[in-house]
Amino acid sequence: MTTMSTLLNVLPPDGRDRLMELAEEKEFPAGARIFEEGGRADHFWIIRSGTVDLDLHVPGRRAAVVEHLGPGDLLGWSWLFPPRNWHLGARAATPVRAMEFDAVSVRTLCDEDPEFDRVLTHRVAEVIAHRLQSARGRLLDLYGPSGGGDAGQGD
Repeated sequence: MTTMSTLLNVLPPDGRDRLMELAEEKEFPAGARIFEEGGRADHFWIIRSGTVDLDLHVPGRRAAVVEHLGPGDLLGWSWLFPPRNWHLGARAATPVRAMEFDAVSVRTLCDEDPEFDRVLTHRVAEVIAHRLQSARGRLLDLYGPSGGGDAGQGD
Protein backbone atom coordinates (compact mmCIF):
# COMPACT_ATOMS: atom_id res chain seq x y z
CA MET A 1 0.00 0.00 0.00
CA THR A 2 1.25 3.47 -0.76
CA THR A 3 1.35 5.86 2.16
CA MET A 4 -0.74 8.95 2.75
CA SER A 5 2.35 11.06 2.19
CA THR A 6 2.04 10.18 -1.50
CA LEU A 7 -1.11 12.30 -1.40
CA LEU A 8 1.11 15.35 -1.26
CA ASN A 9 2.60 14.30 -4.61
CA VAL A 10 -0.74 13.84 -6.38
CA LEU A 11 -2.58 16.90 -5.07
CA PRO A 12 -2.82 19.90 -7.35
CA PRO A 13 0.14 22.16 -6.35
CA ASP A 14 -2.11 24.97 -5.09
CA GLY A 15 -4.15 22.52 -3.01
CA ARG A 16 -1.00 20.90 -1.59
CA ASP A 17 0.36 24.31 -0.56
CA ARG A 18 -2.96 25.31 1.03
CA LEU A 19 -3.14 21.99 2.91
CA MET A 20 0.40 22.33 4.23
CA GLU A 21 -0.38 25.85 5.47
CA LEU A 22 -2.85 24.14 7.82
CA ALA A 23 -0.32 21.60 9.16
CA GLU A 24 0.95 21.87 12.72
CA GLU A 25 3.69 19.75 14.28
CA LYS A 26 2.40 17.46 17.01
CA GLU A 27 4.20 14.99 19.29
CA PHE A 28 2.78 12.12 21.31
CA PRO A 29 4.83 10.23 23.92
CA ALA A 30 4.90 6.43 23.85
CA GLY A 31 1.75 5.05 25.45
CA ALA A 32 -0.36 8.19 24.90
CA ARG A 33 -3.97 7.69 23.81
CA ILE A 34 -4.41 9.83 20.71
CA PHE A 35 -8.13 9.25 20.38
CA GLU A 36 -10.82 6.90 21.65
CA GLU A 37 -13.26 4.86 19.61
CA GLY A 38 -16.58 6.73 19.49
CA GLY A 39 -15.03 10.12 20.30
CA ARG A 40 -15.42 13.22 18.16
CA ALA A 41 -13.16 13.15 15.08
CA ASP A 42 -12.01 16.73 14.63
CA HIS A 43 -8.36 16.28 13.56
CA PHE A 44 -6.22 13.93 11.53
CA TRP A 45 -2.49 13.37 11.26
CA ILE A 46 0.16 12.23 8.81
CA ILE A 47 2.77 10.36 10.83
CA ARG A 48 6.33 11.62 10.35
CA SER A 49 8.09 9.26 12.77
CA GLY A 50 7.14 6.60 15.29
CA THR A 51 4.38 4.01 15.34
CA VAL A 52 0.71 4.07 16.29
CA ASP A 53 -1.51 1.11 17.11
CA LEU A 54 -5.13 1.24 15.96
CA ASP A 55 -7.39 -0.73 18.25
CA LEU A 56 -10.98 -1.88 18.50
CA HIS A 57 -12.97 -2.23 21.71
CA VAL A 58 -13.91 -5.85 22.36
CA PRO A 59 -16.40 -6.29 25.24
CA GLY A 60 -14.93 -8.30 28.09
CA ARG A 61 -11.41 -8.21 26.64
CA ARG A 62 -8.53 -5.84 26.20
CA ALA A 63 -8.79 -3.70 23.05
CA ALA A 64 -7.67 -5.66 19.98
CA VAL A 65 -4.89 -4.03 17.95
CA VAL A 66 -6.03 -4.23 14.33
CA GLU A 67 -3.24 -2.32 12.61
CA HIS A 68 0.13 -0.68 13.18
CA LEU A 69 0.81 2.65 11.44
CA GLY A 70 4.16 4.25 10.74
CA PRO A 71 5.85 7.11 8.89
CA GLY A 72 3.82 8.47 5.99
CA ASP A 73 0.57 6.85 7.13
CA LEU A 74 -2.71 8.67 7.64
CA LEU A 75 -3.93 8.57 11.22
CA GLY A 76 -7.66 9.19 11.25
CA TRP A 77 -10.21 9.26 8.47
CA SER A 78 -13.47 9.51 10.43
CA TRP A 79 -13.27 13.33 10.30
CA LEU A 80 -14.27 13.26 6.62
CA PHE A 81 -17.62 11.48 6.86
CA PRO A 82 -20.64 12.03 9.14
CA PRO A 83 -21.22 11.37 11.97
CA ARG A 84 -17.49 12.24 12.38
CA ASN A 85 -16.83 9.93 15.32
CA TRP A 86 -13.77 7.70 15.54
CA HIS A 87 -14.40 4.13 14.37
CA LEU A 88 -11.26 2.85 16.15
CA GLY A 89 -9.00 4.01 18.97
CA ALA A 90 -5.34 4.99 18.60
CA ARG A 91 -2.34 4.74 20.93
CA ALA A 92 1.23 5.85 20.34
CA ALA A 93 3.26 2.62 20.49
CA THR A 94 6.50 4.62 20.35
CA PRO A 95 7.13 8.38 20.51
CA VAL A 96 5.32 9.90 17.53
CA ARG A 97 5.90 13.06 15.53
CA ALA A 98 3.11 13.98 13.13
CA MET A 99 1.63 16.74 11.04
CA GLU A 100 -1.75 17.59 12.54
CA PHE A 101 -4.64 18.99 10.51
CA ASP A 102 -7.86 20.59 11.73
CA ALA A 103 -10.75 18.71 10.11
CA VAL A 104 -13.08 21.70 9.74
CA SER A 105 -10.37 23.70 7.95
CA VAL A 106 -9.60 20.84 5.56
CA ARG A 107 -13.30 20.23 4.83
CA THR A 108 -13.62 23.95 4.06
CA LEU A 109 -10.69 23.64 1.66
CA CYS A 110 -12.48 20.68 0.03
CA ASP A 111 -15.66 22.78 -0.37
CA GLU A 112 -13.67 25.57 -2.02
CA ASP A 113 -11.67 23.36 -4.41
CA PRO A 114 -13.52 20.47 -6.12
CA GLU A 115 -10.34 18.98 -7.63
CA PHE A 116 -8.60 18.99 -4.24
CA ASP A 117 -11.73 17.40 -2.73
CA ARG A 118 -11.82 14.67 -5.40
CA VAL A 119 -8.17 13.72 -4.99
CA LEU A 120 -8.23 13.85 -1.19
CA THR A 121 -11.49 11.88 -0.89
CA HIS A 122 -10.28 9.25 -3.36
CA ARG A 123 -7.01 8.79 -1.46
CA VAL A 124 -8.74 8.59 1.93
CA ALA A 125 -11.17 6.01 0.47
CA GLU A 126 -8.17 3.87 -0.54
CA VAL A 127 -6.87 4.08 3.03
CA ILE A 128 -10.29 3.09 4.41
CA ALA A 129 -10.50 0.06 2.10
CA HIS A 130 -7.04 -1.07 3.19
CA ARG A 131 -7.85 -0.58 6.88
CA LEU A 132 -11.10 -2.51 6.56
CA GLN A 133 -9.32 -5.46 4.98
CA SER A 134 -6.53 -5.31 7.53
CA ALA A 135 -8.95 -5.16 10.48
CA ARG A 136 -10.96 -8.04 9.09
CA GLY A 137 -7.87 -10.21 8.75
CA ARG A 138 -6.58 -9.33 12.20
CA LEU A 139 -9.92 -10.04 13.87
CA LEU A 140 -10.16 -13.38 12.09
CA ASP A 141 -6.65 -14.18 13.33
CA LEU A 142 -7.62 -13.29 16.89
CA TYR A 143 -11.15 -14.62 17.13
CA GLY A 144 -11.71 -16.98 14.19
CA PRO A 145 -12.19 -20.74 14.62
CA SER A 146 -8.45 -21.39 14.59
CA GLY A 147 -7.44 -18.05 16.14
CA GLY A 148 -5.61 -17.90 19.42
CA GLY A 149 -8.21 -15.68 21.06
CA ASP A 150 -5.55 -14.56 23.54
CA ALA A 151 -6.09 -10.83 23.05
CA GLY A 152 -7.48 -10.58 26.58
CA GLN A 153 -4.36 -12.05 28.16
CA GLY A 154 -1.46 -9.91 29.31
CA ASP A 155 1.65 -9.09 27.29
